[in-house]
Amino acid sequence: MNSRTPRTALALVLLGAVLAGCSTSHDDGGDKGKPGTARAALGELPVKKAASKDGYDREGKFGSAWSDSTSAPGSGNSCDTRNDILARDLKDTRFKGGSKCVIDGGTLDDPYTGRKIRFQRGPKTSSAVQIDHLVALSNAWQTGARKLSQSRREALANDPLNLVSADGPANMGKGDKDAAAWLPANKGFQCAYVARQIAVKKEYRLWVTDDERKAMDKVLDTCPDEPLPTGGTRGVALKS
Repeated sequence: MNSRTPRTALALVLLGAVLAGCSTSHDDGGDKGKPGTARAALGELPVKKAASKDGYDREGKFGSAWSDSTSAPGSGNSCDTRNDILARDLKDTRFKGGSKCVIDGGTLDDPYTGRKIRFQRGPKTSSAVQIDHLVALSNAWQTGARKLSQSRREALANDPLNLVSADGPANMGKGDKDAAAWLPANKGFQCAYVARQIAVKKEYRLWVTDDERKAMDKVLDTCPDEPLPTGGTRGVALKS
């Protein structure tokens, strides 16, 4: 027995070294995400409880809806933000009369439901396609936007990075829910959806709640290399 003891001890030492090496490699790698990915950016966001909604006012704190006079990318082009986003997201677009801004019709490949929606401007039809803030403004208010300047909040409300054309009923169902409470029914868009939310929260220095972070991380488990979108990313940048 005594002659075997040194060998046993050596084996245990070697096994411990191997396990330690695996643990170190794991901590330095995948869980944190590769640089430039949404998962890496998620790991950098502060995690806090949601603050009170007290003081939230859509127009008072985030400016008039779809203003063309903010510091958001694409602003100042003489077209309101809603029409800018419709022009970006719809196919086969038609402009109203001689306008170069007002979208009168088109087809949306809806990211939230996966359905094709025919958009036609009109009192009873325009609501079929709505413009959604991926990070809802009231959610933004509760996760740090109250500390932003007025001009910065107005940019957030009109930033193409935070806006997407979507099925009206789906958007209404989402309301101001975060990723822990609502994800698009179209699973093929869920990775891009949370990546856009993460990008917005990073850009405007907002935080996530613990439940929100866990929900986002669960989605990104299915697409760990999902890139972090930017203002120039295809599908985000406005058409010139």
